[in-house]
Amino acid sequence: MFIFLVIICNLGFYLLSFFFSVLQEFYASQTKPPTSHGPPSYPIIGCLISFYKNRRCLLDWYTTLLSVSPTQTIVVQRLGARRIIVTANPENVEYVLKTNFINFPKGKPFTEILGDLLGCGIFNADGELWSTQRKLASHEFSTKSLREFVVMTLQEEVENRLIPLLEEAVEAKSVFDLQDLLRRFSFDIVCRVSLGTDPSCLDLSRPIPPLVKAFDAASEISAMRGMAPVYAVWKAKKLFNLGAEKKLKEAIKLVHDSVSEIVKTKKRVLENDREGKLESDLLSRLLLAGHGEEVVRDMVISFIMAGRDTTSAAMTWLFWLLSKHRNSEEMIVKEVESLLDDGERAIDYEVLKGMNFLKASLCESMRLYPPVPWDSKHAIIDDVLPDGTSVRKGDRVTYFPYGMGRMEKLWGKDRFEFRPDRWFQEIGNEQTLKSVSPYTFPVFQAGPRVCLGKEMAMIQMKYVMASVLRRFEIKPVFDNEPVFAPLLTAHMVGGLKVMVKRRNGNGDI
Repeated sequence: MFIFLVIICNLGFYLLSFFFSVLQEFYASQTKPPTSHGPPSYPIIGCLISFYKNRRCLLDWYTTLLSVSPTQTIVVQRLGARRIIVTANPENVEYVLKTNFINFPKGKPFTEILGDLLGCGIFNADGELWSTQRKLASHEFSTKSLREFVVMTLQEEVENRLIPLLEEAVEAKSVFDLQDLLRRFSFDIVCRVSLGTDPSCLDLSRPIPPLVKAFDAASEISAMRGMAPVYAVWKAKKLFNLGAEKKLKEAIKLVHDSVSEIVKTKKRVLENDREGKLESDLLSRLLLAGHGEEVVRDMVISFIMAGRDTTSAAMTWLFWLLSKHRNSEEMIVKEVESLLDDGERAIDYEVLKGMNFLKASLCESMRLYPPVPWDSKHAIIDDVLPDGTSVRKGDRVTYFPYGMGRMEKLWGKDRFEFRPDRWFQEIGNEQTLKSVSPYTFPVFQAGPRVCLGKEMAMIQMKYVMASVLRRFEIKPVFDNEPVFAPLLTAHMVGGLKVMVKRRNGNGDI
């Protein structure tokens, strides 16, 4: 029976592809597509044909359509999916994320896609549930003790694991995947900070922990749900427990069971702590606040999902960009060495705050390659965006950081170029960082749901980039431009294969 259902699903997919090809030929001969700024759309099926054709390059397809739209907004309507409004207009973004925030929650359609994995965690919650978790998490993220714990954890992980691995690569003159290394590093950090556990992913002598593999599988399959041309397909697979949906169910069970066990163990430790010693990790703080195990489980899973791949993706793209812009790399190294008094001072929070050119480089990298290339809300009632676009009840409104970073109206004719200096302004004789509106550069969201971990993410990225660049030169082994692929967070297809040498010239590549 199972084999029969799999054959039917696969056959259905190929028949669907054939059906789209026939429809395209028919409509091309019978109907002229409209001249409005948006995808070609036809009666009944809407833009299903062009969406299906561009399903593997949606980011660039949307960007092209938005770049010729007078309002930097398009409407995407197709058979089998709800109406989608995609915008790269900062006024619209501010309206959705702040001005009329109450009318644009994540909504049930978002919960359907990620609810199995994230449960009632903060990134999947709306209304009172979200508000309660937000207040709790906001308090914890704002504490000086958590910030100090993050810096201490970074110091241990960088000096005791990451740097020795890079030293080994220099001696062996080996090629390795820098993206994979940074993802392992980020998972170690986020687990130590969020859960108080150490998965030791940077210990390459050990196999990748099952929890890591499960997170990878659950993230990828959940993301593919949102990009499916026809939602009914993945819903049918879920109903019959087939294919990717079966794998997703298994991965989610492993994630939930693993994190639940960590929560239970941590709770026992805290209950038996007669000295009343305050643990520094987020899990301990949440449990000590008296919250239930399932709520805490969902919250920390959300934190792990948000913090794991976002920082590693941003750093991977910046390392690649700097390999093509050595002058910018040299400026970062000079800035870091100056702040550290040529090695006489250790990296601490105050030093990190002074790394302005490094911050500008990270922002420029995320402008071009945002870790979260798009995000969506769903309208509760009919509305009208500031640019005049009509929004219907239930519409998905997607703001689009990837496309916004490529709009000439926002960033000028050199918008495709990597130029960290665009983030500076001259006041008197001094160069200072510009204050760019978060609605023009919404890589950390904005408004009431602005990313709580924004400062922590910057601390981590600055610490790693500064520590690595002052010691090593990174050289990709391939000259071709990498492919940017969106999932829940974006990544570099095939990884970033590199060799490394010491910055003082030893260990030539």
